[in-house]
Amino acid sequence: MNQDISHDRLNSRFTTLVDGHACVLTYTLNGRTASFDHTGVPDAVGGRGIAAALTKFSLDTARDEGWQVIPRCSYVEIYIRRHPEYADLVLGQN
Repeated sequence: MNQDISHDRLNSRFTTLVDGHACVLTYTLNGRTASFDHTGVPDAVGGRGIAAALTKFSLDTARDEGWQVIPRCSYVEIYIRRHPEYADLVLGQN
């Protein structure tokens, strides 16, 4: 999936617009620790890999920013389990 994803720092979220539907991954930042709280993709555009693209982009951003991650969102937790190259970002895993 090649999606135009943006990082909205002011509102602590990553967003993309797909066929007019807003898709988001929200987080809470406390110092250098980012709690990835929720991934939301409307059913109308589900099944296209949008949540995966948002999660990858957010984890790549976390790495670039030097953040540790707390995967509170079950999707993010599963994504990290399936992509162990991001496991080092999880708080307490390094």
